[in-house]
Amino acid sequence: MKTAISIPEKIFMEAERAAKKLGVSRSELYAKAVLNFVERYRRENLTEKLNEVYSGNESISELDPNLAALQTQSLKRDEW
Repeated sequence: MKTAISIPEKIFMEAERAAKKLGVSRSELYAKAVLNFVERYRRENLTEKLNEVYSGNESISELDPNLAALQTQSLKRDEW
């Protein structure tokens, strides 16, 4: 897909140098940069949502007492 964008000349020149140094086209450089940004945004957004979920319900982050007991018992059987 073709698109037109406006960016400051300084950023454009830096991108041109980076593309040349990396041996990729301008289009490939911009596509990779946008993809990287979108993936990072998704991860940050997911982390933020998880933090909201867990901060609102303290019991979710607590270990179930039965599970804790089973884990403790299994440690006693393991040789270190």
